[in-house]
Amino acid sequence: MNDLLYRGQTYKAPTPKPKTCLELTYRQEHYNTCRQVGSRPIDQIHLTYRGACYIKHRG
Repeated sequence: MNDLLYRGQTYKAPTPKPKTCLELTYRQEHYNTCRQVGSRPIDQIHLTYRGACYIKHRG
């Protein structure tokens, strides 16, 4: 770790903490803050609005 200098005082930069995963709930839906990145791009997105399902094509 490098020593940093600020107004003549040296200090060590703080080390970043590892990211912690949280499970959040919003309106009875559960969300995780740590997402796994997909290995391939998504061609279609499935959407639901007021009970009706829609498919949006990317491109």
